[in-house]
Amino acid sequence: MSQSADLQRVLDQGLVAIIRAERGDLLLDVSHALLAGGIEVIEVTFTVPGALQILQQLSRELGNSVLLGAGTVLDPETARAAILAGAEFIVTPVVNVEVIQLCRRYGKLCMAGAFTPTEILTAWQAGADIVKVFPAEIGGPQYLKILHGPLPQVRLMPTGGVNLETLPAFIKSGACAVGLGSSLIEKEALARGDMQRIESLAAAFVQKLHEVRTL
Repeated sequence: MSQSADLQRVLDQGLVAIIRAERGDLLLDVSHALLAGGIEVIEVTFTVPGALQILQQLSRELGNSVLLGAGTVLDPETARAAILAGAEFIVTPVVNVEVIQLCRRYGKLCMAGAFTPTEILTAWQAGADIVKVFPAEIGGPQYLKILHGPLPQVRLMPTGGVNLETLPAFIKSGACAVGLGSSLIEKEALARGDMQRIESLAAAFVQKLHEVRTL
C-alpha cells in the first residue's frame, strides 16, 4: 500500500497497539489476539529481544492483515533495518530529523515522538506524518487540547496514560489516534499467556472509540 493509504488506515483505525515484552516468542499470538479484537495497527518496539527477526516473522505470516510498525527507533540505521524487515511505519520516542527524513526517502510513515510545542512543530516541519505526544500522562487530555489550539494542522497521537477511561477525553481534545501500551497489553496477561484477555481489551477499546467518534 502507499504511504497515504497507510496513513489513512491509521487514522481510520485510531488505535495503535504498542507491544513491549521481555520474550519475543509470544508476539505472534499477541498479534492474532489484537486482530481478533479488531486492532490491526501494531507496533513492535526495539526493546523486545530479537525485534528485527520478529518484524520479519510477523510481516511474513500476517501480511496485509496488519499494518506493522517498529517503535523505540532512535537512529536512521535502525529505521532502515526495520523497514527492510517489513515495518510499514516507524515510531520514535524523541525528535530525530534524520529518522524522519529516512522515512520520507523510503515512502514510509513516521510517527515522531515529541512533547513541547517547539519539538512538535520541529517534527511536523521535518515531515512527520503524525506527532506522538509522549509521555501524554504528563498534562493529560487538557495539555493535548492546549496544544491543538495553536497547532490545529498537526496530527497528534497521545501515547502514555491512555486507557479506557481517558480515551474519550483524549479524542475530544484533538487526538487523531492514540497509542496503547500496557493498558491494552497488560503485563500480567502477557506473563500468563492470556490471549483472551488481550483480545477482549482490544475489542473494548475498539468499541469505546466507536462510541466516542459517533457521539
